[in-house]
Amino acid sequence: MEQTYLIILVVVLFALAISDLIVGVSNDAVNFLNSAIGAKAAPKVTIMVIAALGVLIGSVFSGGMMEVARKGIFNPTLFPFSSIMIIFLAVMITDVILLDLFNTFGMPTSTTVSIVFELLGSAVAVAMIISQESGLAVNEYINTAKVLTIIWGILLSVAISFTTGAIIMWIVRFAFSFDYTKRLAYLGAVWGGIAITSITYFILVKGAKNALFMDKATLTWIKSNTFTIVTYCFIGWTVLLQLLKMIFKIDILKIIVLTGTFALAMAFAGNDLVNFIGVPLAGFESFNIFSNTPGANADTFMMGGLAGKVATPTYMLVIAGIIMVITLWTSKKAKNVVKTSLDLSRQAEGEERFGSSIFARTIVRISINANEQITAILPKPIISYISKQFDTTEANQKNKELGKEAPAFDMLRASVNLMVASVLISMATNMKLPLSTTYVTFMVAMGTSLSDRAWGRESAVYRITGVISVIGGWFFTAFSAFTVAFIMALILLFGGKLAVAGLVILAIYTVYRTHTIHKKQSGEKTEVREFEIEELDGEIGAEKVLATCKYSVTDTLKKVSQLYIQAIHDMEAEDRRGLREINKEVSTLNHKVKHLKSNVYPTVKKLQEQDIDSSLFYVQVVDYLREATHCLSYITKPVYNHLDNTHKNFSQQQFDELNKIKVEVQSVIAKAVEIITQGSFGEISNLMASQQELIEKLKTGRKKQLKRIKNDKVGTKNSLLYLNILHETQNLLLHLVNIVKSQRDFVDYQK
Repeated sequence: MEQTYLIILVVVLFALAISDLIVGVSNDAVNFLNSAIGAKAAPKVTIMVIAALGVLIGSVFSGGMMEVARKGIFNPTLFPFSSIMIIFLAVMITDVILLDLFNTFGMPTSTTVSIVFELLGSAVAVAMIISQESGLAVNEYINTAKVLTIIWGILLSVAISFTTGAIIMWIVRFAFSFDYTKRLAYLGAVWGGIAITSITYFILVKGAKNALFMDKATLTWIKSNTFTIVTYCFIGWTVLLQLLKMIFKIDILKIIVLTGTFALAMAFAGNDLVNFIGVPLAGFESFNIFSNTPGANADTFMMGGLAGKVATPTYMLVIAGIIMVITLWTSKKAKNVVKTSLDLSRQAEGEERFGSSIFARTIVRISINANEQITAILPKPIISYISKQFDTTEANQKNKELGKEAPAFDMLRASVNLMVASVLISMATNMKLPLSTTYVTFMVAMGTSLSDRAWGRESAVYRITGVISVIGGWFFTAFSAFTVAFIMALILLFGGKLAVAGLVILAIYTVYRTHTIHKKQSGEKTEVREFEIEELDGEIGAEKVLATCKYSVTDTLKKVSQLYIQAIHDMEAEDRRGLREINKEVSTLNHKVKHLKSNVYPTVKKLQEQDIDSSLFYVQVVDYLREATHCLSYITKPVYNHLDNTHKNFSQQQFDELNKIKVEVQSVIAKAVEIITQGSFGEISNLMASQQELIEKLKTGRKKQLKRIKNDKVGTKNSLLYLNILHETQNLLLHLVNIVKSQRDFVDYQK
């Protein structure tokens, strides 16, 4: 390899490392932000500042983890320099592409699993080629024992995290209950002392040995005085928290949650930084070793130098930490925190993101039966006392009286989430196991939500299905990472410089395309959020519901009119691509209105007591709006399928009839929107007259079509589609008038 080419490869590796840092933090920010945000422990700005400090400090604790990238997965002594560089480059290109794709499409993934299986896949691919000349078996090139340890560690982390989270949450909830205000006065400081001491022990005492700035004397002193440090930490934190509670009335749980957020962000940076810069640093070290060996041949110089202990420069870790902090603040994907974990662990009911599955239903039934058998054995007083500790009624009532909007879960559970996850991740870091922070934080959250009875009979099957879907996504991540890295390495081996240039361009193009897709998705989500009354805090009046409802209805009807007109036009032009896009827009519109209908329950709950009766009209409006959008989808989908199956299109006579109808449909919908917008409900009689006139024309259209059938002028597919369009158009007009009437009743009731 030429010297210039090698330098270019190193530069490319570091450029990919920066990109990987940005993509990785966007993916993993949810791991250390969800608990504090879900519990509404503090303003988001405060939470972000604390998390950023944790990430920055944690980055300098990750030096020991860098060895995983150099020698954890493969034996570098058996690979020549040229092969090592191909392995590292294949890993980084794959990592950037896969993580960005997963982030954009909301697929659950793990940066740790990605990097481990990418290293494994690319190393196996290169080993298969060079083993043909060396005569060694492929498995000799791979550090099989270490790989199996890492994989087992990751798999066990799922079970351990879930179980630990569930057990500790049950104990803590039993001790405090949901109405924990009184008990917090005398137990809160003790719980805070335990929680913060645990975090201090694993982050500071155990994690200090990986920090590059720690000298041997300090490490020796810490090691020999561990028990003393832990004891004084517990006493000190307990006393300090109690004093803060008594004197300044400071919320102890808030301190625990914010400290836990800092600790988890720190543990994330200490454990996961290797996932983003470990490979480029290993590549840079390989380049230095090769360059410092005069006369070395890139294809024959073996990389035994990587097997030794190489210190990672502190300044590089700090730079990486700064990039991670900047990303945390500026990345739209990081700001738009993924809601999967919160949706699956929230205490309240609501719209479920996942459906039901046979496996989930079976587990729920088995659990219910087991619970009934245990209940039958235990004495009733014990069952009653336990049930009282897990009863949320009083806590919810107090929030309602204070006018507070209930968070996804309370701060007691948030404190357990953060403490358990921080401790488990820090333990793995100290054992130099690249444990997946995604797996740990997610499974701890699921375990605590199970113990907190957040998975009730109304939501259990959906939550369990969601957890199974997420875990399935993790296995898909491992398979994808191995396969794609394997292919990338082979392409680089046989493609040379052109392959390097081509794959780098592919990575840049993929990031650009996914950014465009994400921007489009963000726009659609913003439109959905404009419909969301449940986003508002506290109780709301019917005036706010009416205003939001008015916007939702008029905006939806305008889009229905636009898409209806465009569908007829594209059908006449036989524009299949246009019809495909229309169906996507109709599907998005249906999703928005479905979301609106699904949130009728939380909306009604938020209404002030004197406005409860008005919810009847709100429900009617939403129901009719949902039916109207259904009518549109029942028109556009059959039209697209008709053309997609290459069936004969309508005759010019049929299109002439449809074009006249579509103009009048547009006119009637425009009248309805005007009436709702201006509140001129006295014009409803004129609207109904226009509706009836158009319905008569639809009947005439049916008669003409029946005559064409009688005279064998049209085929079966043609007739079914044409009659379907007329029928659904009539249904759309009927629902349209009902929408306007319900909106009128809503307004009149308010007056």
